[in-house]
Amino acid sequence: MENEYGKKGSEYMKFEFDPLVYHYPSRRNVVYGRKGMVVTGNPLAANAGLEILKKGGNAVDAAIATAAALTVVEPTANGIGGDAFALVWSKGKLHGLNASGPSPKKISVDALKGRGLDKIPTTGVVPVNVPGAPAAWAELWKKFGSELEFEELLRPAISYAKEGYIIQPGVGSVWEKSFHKYSKALREDKSILGWFDTFAPEGKSMKAGDLLRLENHGNTLEEIGYTVSESIYRGELAEKIAKFFKENDGFLELSDLEEYYPEWVEPISTNYKGFDIYEIPPNGHGITVLMALNILTQLELEDMNSFNSTHYQIEALKLAFVDVKKYVADPKSMKVSIEELLSMDYAKSRANLIKDRAIMPEVGKPFQGGTVYLATADQYGNMVSYIQSNYMGFGSGIVIPNTGIAMHNRGCNFNLDTESGNCLEGGKKSYHTIIPGFLMKDGKPVGPFGVMGAFMQPQGHLQVLINTIEYKLNPQDALDRPRWQWTGDKTIEIEQAFDNNLALQLERAGHDIVVKADSTSFGRGEIIWRDDNGVLCGACEPRTDGYVAVW
Repeated sequence: MENEYGKKGSEYMKFEFDPLVYHYPSRRNVVYGRKGMVVTGNPLAANAGLEILKKGGNAVDAAIATAAALTVVEPTANGIGGDAFALVWSKGKLHGLNASGPSPKKISVDALKGRGLDKIPTTGVVPVNVPGAPAAWAELWKKFGSELEFEELLRPAISYAKEGYIIQPGVGSVWEKSFHKYSKALREDKSILGWFDTFAPEGKSMKAGDLLRLENHGNTLEEIGYTVSESIYRGELAEKIAKFFKENDGFLELSDLEEYYPEWVEPISTNYKGFDIYEIPPNGHGITVLMALNILTQLELEDMNSFNSTHYQIEALKLAFVDVKKYVADPKSMKVSIEELLSMDYAKSRANLIKDRAIMPEVGKPFQGGTVYLATADQYGNMVSYIQSNYMGFGSGIVIPNTGIAMHNRGCNFNLDTESGNCLEGGKKSYHTIIPGFLMKDGKPVGPFGVMGAFMQPQGHLQVLINTIEYKLNPQDALDRPRWQWTGDKTIEIEQAFDNNLALQLERAGHDIVVKADSTSFGRGEIIWRDDNGVLCGACEPRTDGYVAVW
């Protein structure tokens, strides 16, 4: 079989090196720019956004183009059938967009128990909520887009899909793991067969350096483009989705799609040492970051590599996280208010629990009354912090036939505890892990930041912010610094490059330290800061295929 260069496969040189093995530490510099910047975890997607900036688009246009391209070039983390959140700085104000979708109206705890399920599965038709990502693209364009047509913003992504693209190392690594996961799931659930038709076209996993074309994906993006996303909710694509779920005994129906619109929300914030940190309010868990910072405000952090500094961060994060996991849900179902969770009096009471030894965190009582991230900036002052996800890798494993639409599995974040605010109900939004962040000072925007990685996300946000605000590290250094991750009880996972002496001190204080060989689970972040002269400074994640596209 001849390749596109006219040579038979056995007659051309193949790379023999391992793109995931590096024997020596490498250093990335921060990247400066003036007219525009796009930072994300994939160079092809970043260049898609830059292309739109150079055509006269603004930061919002670039974010949409980048997000659409990411569904093509990084399907291991997001897709057309995913969800999204955004923070947009425009015309002197920060705007929040919640584009997570609700569960199907007909799903319920009783319905799942009637199928013999005692928990929500992670694959198949059951954990699929209404997708929100395409609606986010349309809503952002309608409110903040330039004079460029919506279709124009999706053309780079369409080109990648139809002409083909080369798979990057980080994506290839995750792809192989997903292939084994879905191969196992396929034995019991034939509804995910479409995943193999789309993402394993020759019956094997794709890998770094492979060329992949996604013709159906490209056709779907074209339809989304000329209908401004209407087709996937109230058109032909919506009918195809509904038909598939009906044929496979799913809960998602056409009316669930037809009735969906994303929601503009007021961002929530706290102040830490003169900086204002903004997150999307629940159902997302960005509030975890703010609660942990409030606790740390009550404590004195010492030198960057001191025991107290890291120990206090860990303990504050643990205390915030257990509260958030208990109380955060669809706002309509929350048992406590956002104001109560962010109360400084409550933060003081939680800080009083932190001693020199690791604690087993317990839920407090507030005083009552899988993901891809991108950041963009343009020469006009607009800045976007945007995140979208299929949740666990490729998501549910459901790919709607002949469309390339990979559906997320966000619904598996519900529980079946009828006393919980996050209990499964029809038409309800689940607890959500994807969180874009935004930093401000003295009423002026500093810029967007984010760290992908499910329950690592608020932990990554916290560490990057402390590195930036407390220790004044440049954005690349703030991302590069070895990370820790709390995984439950007193267990703290650390990267191999983590300071060994500090690790020993944490262990002596009662933390159960686990050194991880693979850094994949420690998050993938991007940052853009802007100074008072309009100079942009960007940095990208060394733990993935991160890239800064600049103009």
